[in-house]
Amino acid sequence: MNHFVKGLFVASVLFSGCQGVEPVKEEKQIRIPKEEKKEVKVDVPDFNGDSAYYYVQRQVDFGPRVPNTQEHDKCGEWIADKLAQFDFDTLIQRGKVRAFTGNVLHIQNIIGQYNKEAKLRIMFCAHWDTRPFADRDTKDKNRPIDGANDGASGVGVLLELARQVSLKNPEIGVDILFFDAEDYGAVQTSETMQDLSSMRDTWCLGSQYWCKNPPIPNYNPKYGILLDMVGAKDAIFPKDAVSRHYAGGLVNKLWSTAQNLGYGKYFVNQLAGPLTDDHTYINELTNIPVVDVIHYVPNGNYGDFGKFHHTHADNMDIVDKTTLDAVGQLMTYVVYTHL
Repeated sequence: MNHFVKGLFVASVLFSGCQGVEPVKEEKQIRIPKEEKKEVKVDVPDFNGDSAYYYVQRQVDFGPRVPNTQEHDKCGEWIADKLAQFDFDTLIQRGKVRAFTGNVLHIQNIIGQYNKEAKLRIMFCAHWDTRPFADRDTKDKNRPIDGANDGASGVGVLLELARQVSLKNPEIGVDILFFDAEDYGAVQTSETMQDLSSMRDTWCLGSQYWCKNPPIPNYNPKYGILLDMVGAKDAIFPKDAVSRHYAGGLVNKLWSTAQNLGYGKYFVNQLAGPLTDDHTYINELTNIPVVDVIHYVPNGNYGDFGKFHHTHADNMDIVDKTTLDAVGQLMTYVVYTHL
């Protein structure tokens, strides 16, 4: 469902003079000043990339956040406490889902709402769990990964956004959702990042559960933005096909805004195919248009999420404060301008 107008058409109206019945001795030209367009200045807070980086580090310090582990539960408690500390009404949606392995996962979707009674709402989301195995690595494939970029980066940006919101009330509703069990999908046997339909529904278990078991009655934000793998140096965020299909107007507006703010090196005008991510299920199963900001490099028929993706190299060494700051400042701009 598209809430945005895709184009702006400016019509020029030409006025022609009309000759009167009585002659005019002297013609005076009266200049009517054009109505000046008043620019509304919006006071947008400065996003703190150092703070976002700290929140990424704190998550990694807990260890891999794999469902059914102590590390996972302790980190989830910390995330919920941070949202509450920033004056967000916090809810933990607990549930059980079955992984492709047959294991039953005890999941926690962590939800924070600011200005809970406001009708105009914007939803931001990320996943907070980590991959339980390093299936793209050449060693220690059965050990879980740190997930500094794949998981922690999106959470880090949104926690800093929550802090900014608590310091300066945006007067609209801001919802932050952290989905669980996004990264517990079936093992990929190919080096390509091909979206295999037979594997697709094994991913994003937390967001699927949220869509099918809505914890907030009649929830209807204006739109949503998903952040996934937004912390690597020189990250590239293309326009994926799912986002374009369900929220094309928002995609164009968000990328254009990013470029106007000076973040064009990240938010590139490249198209990517359909990517399976939490936004896929929200778009398909609800009426909420959601855009995915995700690191992905289109390359021929297939693309890649980075050489560190689903390997033990996804650690703090690849997290870049400048990238976090660019994504976070854009999200802050969205909140305070209502984009």
